[in-house]
This record gives sequence, structure tokens and C-alpha cells, in this order.
Amino acid sequence: MRKKISVLLCLALVLLSASGCKAQPELKKYQATFLTLFDSVTLVSGYEPDKETFTQSAQLIHDKLEVYHRLYDIYGSYEGINNLKTVNDNAGISPVAVDQRIIDLLTFAMEMYEKSGGTVNIAMGSVLKLWHDARTYGVENPEEAYLPDAAALAEAARHTDIHSMIIDSAAGMVYLADPDMRLDVGAIAKGYAVEAVSRELAAEGFDHYAVSAGGNIRTIGPRADGSGWLVGVDNPEEKNESDKYLLMLSVADMAVVTSGSDQRYYTVDGVRYHHIIAPDTLYPKNLYRSVTVVSPDSALADALSTALFNMDRQAGQSLLESLEGTEAMWVDSAGGITYSTGFEQYISDRKG
Repeated sequence: MRKKISVLLCLALVLLSASGCKAQPELKKYQATFLTLFDSVTLVSGYEPDKETFTQSAQLIHDKLEVYHRLYDIYGSYEGINNLKTVNDNAGISPVAVDQRIIDLLTFAMEMYEKSGGTVNIAMGSVLKLWHDARTYGVENPEEAYLPDAAALAEAARHTDIHSMIIDSAAGMVYLADPDMRLDVGAIAKGYAVEAVSRELAAEGFDHYAVSAGGNIRTIGPRADGSGWLVGVDNPEEKNESDKYLLMLSVADMAVVTSGSDQRYYTVDGVRYHHIIAPDTLYPKNLYRSVTVVSPDSALADALSTALFNMDRQAGQSLLESLEGTEAMWVDSAGGITYSTGFEQYISDRKG
């Protein structure tokens, strides 16, 4: 009898062992595109056993990002939500009770303002609106394109003191003390939202995913085969498909963000004016064609890509050296390429 029990136990162990070694389902790559978030194209790529699982996951990611989109929107209002438009609408009138995620974004914005020496300033909304209106009109009516009036820009610049943004973290309130100040978080919002959602996803067990919101790319784990995700850095002088990318980067659990003069622009009297407005001149600078930042933090990478675009390279390099694990590549106005000390470790010769 004891021998029989022994045999049965051994058989049970064999069966348990076999079930424990069951082959994992093959992971396939899928992609979804969304057009309603942050006034840009959002791409979600990921590896799952089947399309249905991926579709559910992609929709979950969309829904998480949509929460941030509504909170950080400066143009639209939503029922039951005090967002950044609400804050702007109440400038000089009254404090606004806001979601903690708005408090966190504005606190981060203040930190980046200090770190960047003011080259990233979300209080530039009044100035940026003048450029936004001129650019929109110029794109639609190229023969009548115009530059914002210099006097109007100077007047708007009087209302860009970020310290007039009063954050009461304990009470969950935000107040713009200057009635003519307006917040514009375009330089940081997408990167911040993508980073926040990516951290949520990682905590929930997501792996082998990449999220791109308007070019703010954040990878969650490697690809299914363990290799890094390939991210192409756009060539500002693309002439055909073979010239599309300057180079390919290989990253995992990292963010890649590029700011460039070729992304949003219009032309006045034969001169191109891009959308990155320097706080010190109130006009676009032409030091670079593009700046690409690689960092573990998408929010930091997004803010830095704007900051570095408005700094000379020496100042930008000094800023980078104060930030652990963050690297950059500059493409100057003549097409010359410069890397920060550790950037080349991410360059890949793989094509796919």
C-alpha cells in the first residue's frame, strides 16, 4: 500500500511539473492610433497573445490619458471638472479647487522653470496666444501671413511672471494673481501625462509597451524578445523615405522626446517661424533644427527638449550634467550634430 501511495505521489509531482512548464503563448505586436488627445496623434504599441487583449489594453491606456487631457486642457471645458481653462478663466478673480494631478503638474512646472533658468515658463500663455493666432491665420491664409505686433508681445510679456501663480497644495487650490496672466502647458503636459500613465501601467503589470503622444515616446519594458524599442529621430532635412531618420535609438523603460523647428511653423515674407517661442526674446530662436532628449522620465524629457532648444549648447550641457541618466542630441541650424557625453550608448544600427 505504501508503495502504491508513493507511486501516486510521484505521478502527481510529474503532472504538477509538466503543468508548470506549460509553454507561454506567443506574443505578437499590435498598434492602435488615437486622434483625440492633446491635439496630436497618440500611438500605442504593445505585445500581447491576441488582438482582443491588446485592444482592451490600448483602450485602457487611452482612457487613462484622456483624464489628463481633460485636466490639462486650456481650450475646452468639461462638466464636473475644474481644469486649467477654469484656472485661466478665474485669473485675478478667485482661487480654483483642482485635482491633485493639476497641483502636481504645476509644481513640476515651477521646478523646471527654476532648473532651466526660465527657458521653460508655463506662464507665457498670453504671449503664446498671439503667436498661435498669427500662425493659425498664416497657415490658412499664406498670402496674408503676419507676425504678432511687437508692442502687443511686449505688453503680453508683462504678464508672464510664474510667481503670480499661487499654489496651495494643502487646500488643493490654484490662483493666478495677475488677471491678464494665462497658463499654457504645451511644453510639458504631454510628457507629464505619458509619464504618469506609464508608471501606473508598470505598477499594474504592463510590459512590452510603448506610448507616443505627439512624439513624446515612453517605453514600458523592452520588446517581447528582450531587445530595446527602436525609435527613429526625424531628419529635419528629409528629402525622401530613405532620409526619413537621422539615426535609430534603442531604449527600454526610457523616454525619447524631440523638439524641432519643422514640427509646427508658418512662413512670413519667405522666413519660417516655428512654434517654440523663447521667453527672453518673445520670438522663435534658430540655434537648432532639433533637440532630442533621452531620459528615464518623459515629463523631464519633454520639458528639457524645449529648454535646451532655447539655450546655447554650453548652458544646455551644464543643465544636463545636473540631471542623472539624461542625455541629448543637438542638430544645429547648419545641420551639424552634437551629442552629450552618454548619448551614443542609445544609438542602434538595427533597422527593425
